[in-house]
Amino acid sequence: MTDTNKRPLRLAVDIGGTFVDALAYDGTTGAISLNKASTTPAEPAAGVLEAVEGLAGDLASVSAFVHGTTLGLNAILQRRGADVGIITNEGFRDLFEVARAAIPTEHMYNFSYAPPPVLVPRRRRLGVPGRVDAQGQVVAEFDDDAVREAGRVLVEEHGLSSIAVCFLHSYANPEHEQRAGAVLREAFPHVSVSLSTDITREYREYERTSTAVMDAYIRPVLNDYISVLESRLRERGLSDPLHIMRSGGGAMTADLARTAPLTTVLSGPAGGVVGAGYLASELGIEHLLSFDVGGTSIDSCVIVDGEPGEVHEASIDSFPLLIPIFDLRTIGAGGGSIAWVDDGLLRVGPHSAGAVPGPVAYGQGGTEPTVTDAALTLGYLDAREFLGGKMDVDPVAAADAVRDRLAEPLGVDTAEAAASVFRVMMARSVGALREITVERGLDPREFTLLAFGGAGPMLGPMLAREMGIATTIVPRVPAAFSAFGMLMSDLEYEFSSTVLRSLDGESLAGLEPLFADLEEQARSVLAEQGVSGEQGRLVRRVDVRYRGQEHTLGIDLEPHDGATTVLDRFHELHRSRYGHAMDEPCEVMTLRVRAVGSLPKPALAREEPADGPAGAVGSRKAFDLAVGALAEFPVYRREDLAPGHRVPGPAIVEEGTATTVLFGDQVLTIDAYGHLLVNAAQGGTEETTREEHS
Repeated sequence: MTDTNKRPLRLAVDIGGTFVDALAYDGTTGAISLNKASTTPAEPAAGVLEAVEGLAGDLASVSAFVHGTTLGLNAILQRRGADVGIITNEGFRDLFEVARAAIPTEHMYNFSYAPPPVLVPRRRRLGVPGRVDAQGQVVAEFDDDAVREAGRVLVEEHGLSSIAVCFLHSYANPEHEQRAGAVLREAFPHVSVSLSTDITREYREYERTSTAVMDAYIRPVLNDYISVLESRLRERGLSDPLHIMRSGGGAMTADLARTAPLTTVLSGPAGGVVGAGYLASELGIEHLLSFDVGGTSIDSCVIVDGEPGEVHEASIDSFPLLIPIFDLRTIGAGGGSIAWVDDGLLRVGPHSAGAVPGPVAYGQGGTEPTVTDAALTLGYLDAREFLGGKMDVDPVAAADAVRDRLAEPLGVDTAEAAASVFRVMMARSVGALREITVERGLDPREFTLLAFGGAGPMLGPMLAREMGIATTIVPRVPAAFSAFGMLMSDLEYEFSSTVLRSLDGESLAGLEPLFADLEEQARSVLAEQGVSGEQGRLVRRVDVRYRGQEHTLGIDLEPHDGATTVLDRFHELHRSRYGHAMDEPCEVMTLRVRAVGSLPKPALAREEPADGPAGAVGSRKAFDLAVGALAEFPVYRREDLAPGHRVPGPAIVEEGTATTVLFGDQVLTIDAYGHLLVNAAQGGTEETTREEHS
C-alpha cells in the first residue's frame, strides 16, 4: 500500500475540447485544489503538464494519478486515426463494408442517400483460410503462412502500421485469432495488432469487427500519447503508475490501457458519471440526472439508487462498439459551440470553436459567435472574472459578433438573439434527456439535476425550468467535477463470453466452469495492477432475454442464486424498464465478470454553517428568463456562501472557473457539504431539499 502520509496528494486530470482540468486532493488536510489550462491539440501532453504544474510542480508527493481523455474519441470523430487493415476469414472481407445493410434512421426517407466512404477500403481488407463454427469447433485449419503473407501485403505494399483481426465465431474459440496475433507480432514487431477477442468475447460478427477496427484505429495515437505522458510525469517525480479512466467506470493502469485502448474512448465523461453516482449515494438521492456541459458537448446519464445506467453496445459516429460503457446521451453543443443562421433558422452546434481559435471573445482569431459569446452578451459571465481573472476576454467583440452574425440576419435585437442561442440549446438538451427518461417510462420531474462542467452551472437552472425539475445541484468545483469523479473511482475491468443457453436450473449450474474461467482472467488482471486479495472483488452478471428477442438485460448474480430467483429479477427489471413482462422462456446470452480493486477515496466534508446573511459583492444587468427581459442580478462569490444561506433569484454566483445563474422564479440554498441547491421558488421545495441533503 502507498504511504499516503509521506505522499498525501492524489491528482486527477480530465482533457476536454477546450480546457484541461486538474484536481488535487490533499489526504492530510482534505483540501481540494483546481487548476485549468488550455487544451493543446497539437501536443496533448503539454496541456496536461501545464495544468498539473499549477498544483504540484514536484510529483514525488503524489500517491495516485488518474487521467481521463477524449483523445481516442476525437481521433474517431475527426478521422485522425491510423490507417488500418483488416484480416478476416476467406470470403468475408466485405463484412465490415456490408455491415447491417441498414439506412440510418435520419435518412430513412432520403432516396438519394449514399453511405459515407468506408473507413477501411477493400484493398486493405484481406481474407485467409481457417474457420471455426458457432460451437467453437475447428472446421478448416488455420494457415500461418497465409496470415504472414496477408500481413506482408498490408504492411509492405500498403504501408500500414495498424491491423485489426476478427474471425468468425472467435468468441466461441479464440485460438485462431490468438495464433494470428502471434504470427503478425513476430513478423512485424513495429506494427500495432488489435484482436477482437482481446476486447470482447461476444457474438455479432459485424459489431465485433467494427470494435476491433476502432481499437486499431486509435491504438497508435493513444499509445504514443500515453508513452509520452508517462515519461514526462516520471521526469517530474511520479513514481506510482499512471491510471486511465474506463468508459464504463473505474480506472486501469496505463499498461493495461495499452492492450485495449478502445475501452478508454469515453473516459472523460465517465469520470463525471462516477462522481454523480457517488454524490447520489452519499446524499441519499434516488433519482439523479447528470448534466455535464463542456466546451464542445453535453453529456447526460440517468442514475437510479446510486447506479448509473450501463450498456455493453454503443455507437460512435455510426460505428458500433461492443464495450462496457455508461448509457450516456451526448449532443454536440457546449460553451464553445458555434451559433449560426441557416436559411432563416438559428442553429447551435455541432461545430465548435474549440480551444483554437475559440470564441470571438478570446481574441484568437475566432469570428463565429459561440454560446460563450452569447453568455457574455447577456451578462451571465463577467469578463473581468473569466477563469478567475486569469484570461482576458472581450465582451464588446462578443456582442458585435452576436449582432452581426445572428441578430441582423434574424431581424431581432442583440439581446434577443443571444437569448435565443440558449433557447435552442435548451430544446436540444431537453430532447436528449427525454430519450433517457420519458421514453423509458421515467418522469424527469421526479429527478434531481446535477449540473457540472464549465458551463453546467449556468445552463442547469435553465434546463430545470424547461423540464419542471424541482432541484438543481451545483457541486463543489463543478468545472472539474469529472476529475473529482476520477478520484472516486476504483480499478475495474470486465470480461465477457457469449453462451446462448436456456435459463433453467440445470443450465445455470452448467455455467460454473465458464464463470470460473472468466474469474481466473479477472484475478490475473487485478494482480497485474497490484491489487491484493483483500482489496479485490469479483461481480458476476448474466445477460438475459426472452427467447426470440435480440437484446438483453443484465442481471447481477448473488452467491447460490437459482434459476427461479434470476428469472424473477429479469421479469421485474423488464417490467420496470418496458412496462410489461411476458410468459415466455428465457435465455442466457452472455456471461460477465467485473473485477474491482478498491481504492481509498476522499470523503465529503461538512462545512461550517453561516453566521450571518449572505452578502452580494455587486450587481449587473443580465437577461432574466423568468420575465424575458434584462434585470438587475445581485452577484455573490461562492466562497462567501455557507450552509443556512438563502439567496432569492435572480442572482449570479461566481467561483472563477464556473458561474451559477438563477432566475426570478428560483431560489438558492446551500446544503451541509457546500453544494449549491437551485430550487423552484414556490411551494417551499427548497426547504425540504435542504433538509434531505443535510
